Amino acid sequence: MALNPPTATDGTGDPGRSLVRPFPEVGPLMRVAYRELSILAAGSEQQIRALGDPARLPRPWDPATCRHPDLRAEVWAWLDAVVEWVNHEHLWDAAAVIPPCWPHHPHLIRELAVLADQRRRAGAALTSDLLEDWHRSTLPGFLDRMRARLRNHCDEGHQAWPAKGRHIRHTDQASRAERAEAFTADVNTLDEQQAATPRRAFSVVDLDTGEVHNDTW
Repeated sequence: MALNPPTATDGTGDPGRSLVRPFPEVGPLMRVAYRELSILAAGSEQQIRALGDPARLPRPWDPATCRHPDLRAEVWAWLDAVVEWVNHEHLWDAAAVIPPCWPHHPHLIRELAVLADQRRRAGAALTSDLLEDWHRSTLPGFLDRMRARLRNHCDEGHQAWPAKGRHIRHTDQASRAERAEAFTADVNTLDEQQAATPRRAFSVVDLDTGEVHNDTW
């Protein structure tokens, strides 16, 4: 007598779903951004020149570099899908779940973007080495830092930034002026040291003509 195979569930008891969900794919503009970065890393000299200033190329693991509105919107949508995927596929204890208010935490945004990019790269690799490292080190490290920074502040809902008062004090005009005064005083000590140091003579040889030029500093 044949036995019916067990019904697959998604871990929540719901039958008929895949045992694992695929990692979220990036959108078309993000694919273009990644393709340009791959050209910058391994393209021909002509291809690299066609990209323009490399410093201006968007890097999705650093959302602030994604300045085009449509690209930035894709990054946010992708990161939101990645957070949902990580929470569902990798986390069991409620204390480890990435909170839904993550967009209100700049430190989480920046770390999540790197976490997502590292997982994308690991999934595209031809061996499991990068993926094993992501499981063993990257994800646990991110979760440990998240818990250490958030503690239980956002367990029941997003809470105001506890360090906001100190940040305001750091950025107010009086604090800025005090720091600027300290910076100026430090720079002035260097000027005084240079003025008190005897100037030394040195020679420079012109490698083309062999001519020796004397100078002091």
